[in-house]
Amino acid sequence: MKNSHDSLLAVHTAVLIFGLTALFSKIISLSALEITMLRSVFALGVIFVVFLWQKKSLLLNNRNDYLIAILLGLFLALHWVTYFYAMQVSTIAVGVISLFTFPIITVFLEPLFHGDKPHLKDIISAMLVLFGIYLLIPEFSLNNETTLGMLWGVLSALLFSLRNIIQGHYFKSYSARHSLFYQTLVSIIILIPFSYSVIPTVTTIQWGQLLILGIFFTALPHILFSFSLLKLKAKTVSLVACIQVVYATLFAAIILNEWPTISIALGGTIIVLTAMYETYTVGRKT
Repeated sequence: MKNSHDSLLAVHTAVLIFGLTALFSKIISLSALEITMLRSVFALGVIFVVFLWQKKSLLLNNRNDYLIAILLGLFLALHWVTYFYAMQVSTIAVGVISLFTFPIITVFLEPLFHGDKPHLKDIISAMLVLFGIYLLIPEFSLNNETTLGMLWGVLSALLFSLRNIIQGHYFKSYSARHSLFYQTLVSIIILIPFSYSVIPTVTTIQWGQLLILGIFFTALPHILFSFSLLKLKAKTVSLVACIQVVYATLFAAIILNEWPTISIALGGTIIVLTAMYETYTVGRKT
């Protein structure tokens, strides 16, 4: 029982940290691409130290698994970049709420790997999410910051869903440490050609912010998530993860003075509740 309580504390702590992570998209005055590459460097360093400490092998079982790891790293890198960019062009609330359309996207993409079709309840859930998105957007125009943030956030959710589905089907035999190590490594390799030139211009304060982001707001919450899955069901962890929207929105309001409008709060509530419902019903089947 104590282990279950520790696992529950771990996942709640991780979600709280993830809620704070969103603020770095505004705090660090670098592009989303540059932040993603540099945070990955620090996160990779921490995970590598964990492997050394535990004396675990970094090698994968076969060549095909390395190809899967490269694909997962590509999706993770693009997910992180688009997620941070969504919040940079709009608000924290819009970016995070849009990201949590991923459970609905997943229930439509997942059947493609099994040859199944979405159920009626999934279609209804999708319609509710579309209505929630409709409430987020004051006007559908690419000149509107909220619209842009929502579009980038949904794209990030799509990339996140693809990464999760592929990892669940083709990389599930590996620990979360292996998965995150290779994905952050690939993220660095993919992004460094587009962002290495910024390194000489990064200030001491920004290096400090990136160090904190990479260690305490990237590596640490992922490790806590992995620990929580040892004793808790994936359904439970996923449901708790939905609270991230509340944390991120609240922190953005208090710290950055980004208070959501009534329509954004209402649309976000509909999207998050629908995401929680889908997560719960899918979890009952597994």
